[in-house]
Amino acid sequence: MGATPRELAREVTATEREHPHPLYVVWEITLRCDLGCKHCGSRAGPSRESELDTEQCLDVVAQLHELGVKEITLIGGEAYLREDWDVIAREITKRGMVCGITSGGRNLDAERVARAVDAGVRTISVSIDGLEATHDAQRGARGAFESAMASAERISNSPMRLATNTQINRLSMPELPALAGMLTELGTKAWQIQLTVPMGRGADRAKLLLQPFELLTLYPILVWIKEQRLDPAGISLFPGNNIGYFGPYESALRFRGDTGAHWGGCPAGKWSLGLEADGKIKACPSLPSTAYTGGLVREARIADVIRTAPEITSIQNRGRDDLWGFCSSCYYAEVCKAGCTWTSHVLLGRPGNNPYCIHRATEHERLGVRERLERLAHAPGTPFDHGAFGLVVEPLPAIIGGPDVCGFPIDRVIGLDWREGTLWSAAEIEEILRQDERRGLPVLSH
Repeated sequence: MGATPRELAREVTATEREHPHPLYVVWEITLRCDLGCKHCGSRAGPSRESELDTEQCLDVVAQLHELGVKEITLIGGEAYLREDWDVIAREITKRGMVCGITSGGRNLDAERVARAVDAGVRTISVSIDGLEATHDAQRGARGAFESAMASAERISNSPMRLATNTQINRLSMPELPALAGMLTELGTKAWQIQLTVPMGRGADRAKLLLQPFELLTLYPILVWIKEQRLDPAGISLFPGNNIGYFGPYESALRFRGDTGAHWGGCPAGKWSLGLEADGKIKACPSLPSTAYTGGLVREARIADVIRTAPEITSIQNRGRDDLWGFCSSCYYAEVCKAGCTWTSHVLLGRPGNNPYCIHRATEHERLGVRERLERLAHAPGTPFDHGAFGLVVEPLPAIIGGPDVCGFPIDRVIGLDWREGTLWSAAEIEEILRQDERRGLPVLSH
């Protein structure tokens, strides 16, 4: 992770503003992975069939340079499991673009770190999704936390910039303050956070997801973490595109809080682009492949695809008339356009209505109600797949006792030191990560 699409968008030239094009690309160079994460949207593991070869990848780099891309982040699977990953990275930096890598850190040893430095990689972001027990359970491998920490230390001690990223879900939410304390000791320069959504293996585990009304608890905690732990340590907090929108926390969390800027709609296809290892071109790497693949690099030039493919251009052409549900009548509809396309689509089966919104949760609370996600269909079990959820609007329950975070007293959550380990029991972790039973509901076809 280097600059985010939002940072890059603030630095564009007048010509780029007049003729927008992707400045930031996230490129899956292989689906092969050495972990088995329970929330993995791509269901990474074995390599894809027909992944691009080295020559084809170098041509992609040349095309992205011609397009005016400023930064490329290499991901997987696990990018370093591809033998020529540093050849690709070196070509990116040779052409004057910034290269970063996002990694689970399972086998990011000293030799691979040295290869990254030699290739000119500027930033490596290590995924840390909780304290040791919850991280290992989510990542599907005992020792994954220890490996990630060791990898982070190697990066921190190298000329590269260490960043970290975290999935926010039922397991990690009570551990966020402790994680923030840990990151200040680790030497990270930036922390990117995003909500876990039901895609891939995450679609098989509804209990792992936060309910929309739980954002009312989450966002004040995020502001407290930023102001009390991250800002004093000089760590930048980067909310992912599904952290939002507007409401009382927008200025505190987004765009460093003091610029007067705000969420301006999904950047997919406008400032950002996603590529899959077999050459699929999407407006965003997270979007479901079936609905949002605009073309293949083996068959068309990237510049032509992003200009003409409706799977890509439709996102930026979205207007209020394309929204539905709460989002269609929202005060911020013209600017927000239902927030993150990926999140709304994998939750409700189509874009244009996004229940993961703090403004929306606040408005419902004001009316004495809340929204709850309820599963309607299961995912088929393929990379970048999803099921479907419906929304139940129900009265707010009576508050009994003090405020809590996923059932834990908030004072205990705020006071937790990362060395103490998780508040969850082993049985609770296992239950939250257990795959949902498939009986009684259909499987969504893609």
